[in-house]
Amino acid sequence: MEALTPAAPIIHIAGLGLAFEQDGRRTQVLQGLDLDVQAGEFVAIVGASGVGKSTLLRVLMDLAAPTSGDVRIAPDPAAERPMAMVFQDARLLPWRRVLANVAFGLEKTSLAKAERLARARDALKLVGLADMAERWPHQLSGGQRQRVALARALAVRPSILLMDEPFSALDVQTRENLQDELVRIRQETGKTILFVTHDIDEAVYMADRVIALAGKPGVVRAARQIDVPRPRRRGSIRLAEIAQEVKTDITAEASDRGPDFVI
Repeated sequence: MEALTPAAPIIHIAGLGLAFEQDGRRTQVLQGLDLDVQAGEFVAIVGASGVGKSTLLRVLMDLAAPTSGDVRIAPDPAAERPMAMVFQDARLLPWRRVLANVAFGLEKTSLAKAERLARARDALKLVGLADMAERWPHQLSGGQRQRVALARALAVRPSILLMDEPFSALDVQTRENLQDELVRIRQETGKTILFVTHDIDEAVYMADRVIALAGKPGVVRAARQIDVPRPRRRGSIRLAEIAQEVKTDITAEASDRGPDFVI
C-alpha cells in the first residue's frame, strides 16, 4: 500500500471494490467504497451482517486484495507498526501465560527478551491486568481475555488499531466496562481506531464518527459525526437521537432489501 504525505488522512480509501469467485460464481462484496480516517480519530463501522465490514478490515491488513479502487495508509512515522488487529475471539495461546501471550507479537523484532517482557507488562498495566501476568488464559474471564488481546495489539505500538467486533460475545456489564476502558486507552495513547460492531449504541457511545455500510455490494450509506462532548453519559438524549438516526440509515436499506435483511 502506497504511503500518503503526512498532511493526508491516515487512511484513504477511494472507489474500493472487492469480489471473489466461488463455485463459478462471482460475488461482489464491496463496490465504490469511499472513506477517509484522520490521525487520532475513533471511527466505528456499523451495518448488516455480510455487508463487508470485516472484509474492509482485512483489506487494510493486506489479508484480502481489492479488485478495484485505491487504498492508502499513512501511518505515524513514530509508530513501530502501521496496524494491529483485535478480533472477536481473543485468540490467546493456551500454553502461554498471559505475559508471554502479550509479548508474542514482539518475538520477531530486534528487542531483547527483557525489553519485550517489560513492554508486555506496560501493555498489561494499560489495560488494567498488571496483576494477572502469570495467569494462564483458562484462568481468565471472557472480558479479561479480550483485555489481554488488546494489550497484545498495543504492545507492538501500532499507528492504527483495527477492532473486529471485539466485545460482541461478552455480557452487557463486561461489554460496557470494556467500552469505557477502550475510550480511556484511546485518550491516553492517541491511537487511531477503526472499530467494527453490530451494536449501534456501542458505536455512538465510543466513536467520534459512525460510518453505516449498506447494500449488496457494500457501500458507505451514511457518515455521522458524534457531536457529544466527552465524558459521555450512557442513555443521554443526544446519544439516543444519533443512534436512532444511524438505525434509520440502515433500516432504510432493510426496507429496500426485504424481510430477510438481517442487522
